Amino acid sequence: MKILIIGGVAAGTKVAAKLKRENRDYDVTILTKSKDISYAGCGLPYYVGNLIQQREQLIVNTPASFSALTGATVLTETEVIKINRDQKTIEAKNLTTKELSTHSYDKLVIASGASPIKPAIDGVNLDGVYYMRTPEDAIELREAVEAGKIKRAVVVGGGFIGLEVAENLSHQGVRVSVIDMADHILPGFDPEFAEYVENHLADHGIMAMTNTRLEAILGEGKVEKVQTGKRAIKCDAVILAMGIRANTFFAKDTGLELMNNQTIKVNEYLMTNDPDIYAVGDCACVSNAITKESTWSPMGSSANIEGRIAARNIAGGSVSYPGVLGTGVCKLPELNVGRTGLTEAGAIEAGYDVISVVTVVDDKAHYYPQASTFIVKMIADKATKRLLGLQILGKGSVDKIVDIAVTAITMKAALEDIENMDLAYAPPFSTAIHPFSHTVNVLLNKISGAFNTITPTDYMSGMAEGYTLIDASITPSITGATYMDLTKVTDKVPDYSLDDKLLLVCTKGKRAYLLQNRLKHFGYKNTLVLEGGSTFNSIKI
Repeated sequence: MKILIIGGVAAGTKVAAKLKRENRDYDVTILTKSKDISYAGCGLPYYVGNLIQQREQLIVNTPASFSALTGATVLTETEVIKINRDQKTIEAKNLTTKELSTHSYDKLVIASGASPIKPAIDGVNLDGVYYMRTPEDAIELREAVEAGKIKRAVVVGGGFIGLEVAENLSHQGVRVSVIDMADHILPGFDPEFAEYVENHLADHGIMAMTNTRLEAILGEGKVEKVQTGKRAIKCDAVILAMGIRANTFFAKDTGLELMNNQTIKVNEYLMTNDPDIYAVGDCACVSNAITKESTWSPMGSSANIEGRIAARNIAGGSVSYPGVLGTGVCKLPELNVGRTGLTEAGAIEAGYDVISVVTVVDDKAHYYPQASTFIVKMIADKATKRLLGLQILGKGSVDKIVDIAVTAITMKAALEDIENMDLAYAPPFSTAIHPFSHTVNVLLNKISGAFNTITPTDYMSGMAEGYTLIDASITPSITGATYMDLTKVTDKVPDYSLDDKLLLVCTKGKRAYLLQNRLKHFGYKNTLVLEGGSTFNSIKI
């Protein structure tokens, strides 16, 4: 069987390698526009920050080494320009010689990836405008930084790549601003979590300006400033990380089903509407594992999984891809962020009876050196208690909490199913009640009515109006608030009637919960605990 693969980064090379393991007799050829194949696109920001020091570390395989390792043929600097489905051929152009060639196939895999969006504005071709998609992009940017050419930079786009580039430029001593036309940075997070990160970045010298549109890049021969819808910002460099667009121009007018964003729609077997053509990676539109709706998830992790499954199916298997959860993690200055599953807004839109909770929990034993906290938002369906999503912030290993949630969501677990899991514990790694389990317990208490709260979003919208704020911290910490020492509440509190509305706030939320539990015992009916406490919320007196 002759299999052509268009594209040679994550998905394409995974398809090729797996196919040759399935059957060494397969004739497998990769055609790719780039000189490189199998490079670590997700590692590019860390090359800019000099955490990855050598260019060679970004290249997983050269064309020659990949061919020797797998037996697949690799044609680099070869651009596919047309698919002829009736003849089962593709037409390609050699980018060096400009010669055209025709290649036949029995099965075709489109793994052509995506390219960074290049806005149609003045100045986009000035010296000092960079992207972050190929090793050359990262090399050029780092060389400019190391040559002292960049003192101030503007990153356009507040997704993971843009923020990772911002962090690494800041690490190199560059003053960085991030602009994004959306209401918040970090798509895939609920607004209160994104806003927390925006404030955190500002505290670390990275200004994130949202609702800000890039209108022009200005300068004489090189970048001198950017013009936004609000004002001009002086800079020496602009990094355009505004998103990516699928490389599928050659699939137009072929009859292959394309989505509105020009990604190629596939079924659960990664097959297009042509049974001899598959699509995987950044150019393919798959499905959401929870809602089953069509979803684009251009991630290196997804690309590898899809590539492996497509290869197995081409080799005669019948392996279905369950879909994506939108899982992601990102390293920022002194803060790691992660997410998986549905956001609260997404879960509501999908028709679930949504309930969520925000907790602040220890990431390891509090007495262990470098112990810190996780801020966790857990989202579930109130009726079935099925876990739907999780978002997390913290200095520690947020990925392990995300991965537990991924497992639970994939298994369609209810909160009771994951309430008492035997998770790993030792002081350097976790807490005796695991931070994930701790959050599950809190959410179950909220669902049962044992824990009455106000969410950070509701608090910021003024829904605590009419409540008296009570400082429930270990020691008084909220200026202007009445302090109530949990350990001294042994009966009704003289200053408050049983019907008084009391908003209980402490540093993390735990002590406020204990106080609420005690006050309830003594007959107080209208107490609320502010989720996330003063750690996550800006307290208003």
